[in-house]
Amino acid sequence: MKFERVGTLKEWGQLLSAVVPCASAPSLPARKVFAMGKINQLPPALVNKIAAGEVIERPASVVKELLENSIDAGARHIEIALEGGGTELIRISDDGCGISQEDIPLAVASHATSKLADVDDLFSIRTLGFRGEALASIAEVSHLTLRSRVVHCESGYQIEVRGGKASAVHPVGHPVGTTIEVRQLFFNTPVRRKFLKTPQTETSHITEAFTRIALAYPQVAMKLTHGHRILHDLPSVDNWRERIAAFFGPEICDALIWVEDQQDQVRLSGYVADPAVSRGNNRMQYLFLNGRHIRDRSLQHALAESYRGLLMVGRFPICFLRLEMPPSLVDVNVHPTKMEVRFQDGGRLYSQLLKTVRHRFLTTDLTAKARIDASHGSQGTAWESPATWSEVPALSGAARSEDRHWDAYAESMATIGAQRSLPLPDSIPPFQPFPTGRMGGRATALAGEPGGTSPASDEESAEPGSDSADQSPAPLDSPTSSPPETGHPSSVSPLGFQIHNRYLVTQDDQGMVVIDQHALHERILYEQLRHKTASRPLETQPLLVPEPVELTPAEAAAALEHQEMLQRVGIGVEPFGGDTVLVTSYPAMLANMRPADVLHAVLEPLMKGGKAPSARDLFDDVLHLLACKAAIKAGDKLSAAEITALLEQRNHYQDAHHCPHGRPTALHFSRQQLDKMFGRT
Repeated sequence: MKFERVGTLKEWGQLLSAVVPCASAPSLPARKVFAMGKINQLPPALVNKIAAGEVIERPASVVKELLENSIDAGARHIEIALEGGGTELIRISDDGCGISQEDIPLAVASHATSKLADVDDLFSIRTLGFRGEALASIAEVSHLTLRSRVVHCESGYQIEVRGGKASAVHPVGHPVGTTIEVRQLFFNTPVRRKFLKTPQTETSHITEAFTRIALAYPQVAMKLTHGHRILHDLPSVDNWRERIAAFFGPEICDALIWVEDQQDQVRLSGYVADPAVSRGNNRMQYLFLNGRHIRDRSLQHALAESYRGLLMVGRFPICFLRLEMPPSLVDVNVHPTKMEVRFQDGGRLYSQLLKTVRHRFLTTDLTAKARIDASHGSQGTAWESPATWSEVPALSGAARSEDRHWDAYAESMATIGAQRSLPLPDSIPPFQPFPTGRMGGRATALAGEPGGTSPASDEESAEPGSDSADQSPAPLDSPTSSPPETGHPSSVSPLGFQIHNRYLVTQDDQGMVVIDQHALHERILYEQLRHKTASRPLETQPLLVPEPVELTPAEAAAALEHQEMLQRVGIGVEPFGGDTVLVTSYPAMLANMRPADVLHAVLEPLMKGGKAPSARDLFDDVLHLLACKAAIKAGDKLSAAEITALLEQRNHYQDAHHCPHGRPTALHFSRQQLDKMFGRT
């Protein structure tokens, strides 16, 4: 067949049908061509409906806009009444300055406001509302009635707007202030009304909008009712903590930690919650900028970073924070609902929030406290934080000094006088990971005397059930080497004792502390690794014969892509062809693990789905994993010297109250709680 030049898509289709009989010619979608006509300006009613679609999403949007107007009017008392989830009625009454008779028609007009005078005011906004669209947009899609009275008038005045059509203004009896009723919301936009949820759901959205504004202005008394039910009745308070407690109860209020910082013209203040109290989402992160509730991903990320290592995966911190700065440093006119803002120097705010919260945590004792669960009598316990975090004594800066805790390692080495049989780098402190099997108390070597045998202590030489103090320990790989997990202390040191081969019990001036030995040792090892890898790679164990490891294509690509980072944590990998890599070295502290297992375990955090993590996040994940693998496990029996070393090192590390995964390392029982549980009070 002879092919010639084909100039149209239709001819191409015919040609295809001729060559391939089973193929049908492609059908072209019809394209509608609009004739360019005269450009007309949209009528005001249509403009207002478009604006209403941007500003008024649901009844909660109406409540937010009207509440902001009441706050801007200087109201000290505001009442909100709802019916039908806000679709049937929203009534907001305040005792603000009111609206004069001549301004009432303008109040419901489009782009009319008393909050802006000229263009310069857009760059120095000090009010919550300023666009002049809210009332006009609401009135366009509802039956709106506005009544208001100013202080120097003997009577108030009223205007009614039905679907954008306003009535004449006439006098009416009314106290000083403003009342706005919004009925039959979206009555003339049935599509929008059809997409509203149930009254219960819409009421919950309204409650959230109410909560945000009520939290920002605790000095304003507010009341919210739905039908005949009072949802919130909040008196005016001077203490912000009282307003927070009114919404979220004592659990949240008692866990709040005050933070404050001033840098040039920017002031940060408010509360963050103790890591022991968290949520499964970020809805309880309340950020207020100059009295306006905002959402900012950068600041939320800074908050999450400040809790790094203090929260478990999938948990989110709680905060109530205020930012105060000159209006010229922020643009609030970037979103119709004014929820999002643009900072002039967002990086500086990020750093300020991160450093302020993190520093507060480092100078606060975050050890989880136990409280008696009233619903379970004296048998139940739960987490709690001190009633007033401002009263918690800050930990000594010297105790948290990087230089001091390295000196403490040497002191603990002399105290223990022994090392695990596992070969370890000289710079790693003495309390180190166990072999795979249970660790016998006498299978250690004297420090400075490789291969020597340490003199057994009384606790080590007389295990429970032993017939003779000279009895030799069972081999590490023997099933009988695991001591029975009984309720009796297996080892006792001057600082505490071990129970069930997994918990350490000690005391302080306030009461009793129960410590998870694995979680605490994991934190200690993580801090060691973090300090060591900050300036140099981790000590490695070179392999005499590199070990080939077969990986999946994705794993092989990840291993070679992060080759330099793996080297920093002591894992050397080289390509070997295909999806196989050679492991040339691995961390000396993991000598009890096969190199292939080490590589597979380290690749797990590198293979996480979703958004690609940062290099720092990946590195931290690897350090977390190494610390977890190397730490002592639940079921490992500790000698008295090891218990002493672990408890002594507890005070020389940052965040020793939580493991790197966010689990608490200790639970504190005060003397008062113990007395109460034993009926002494």
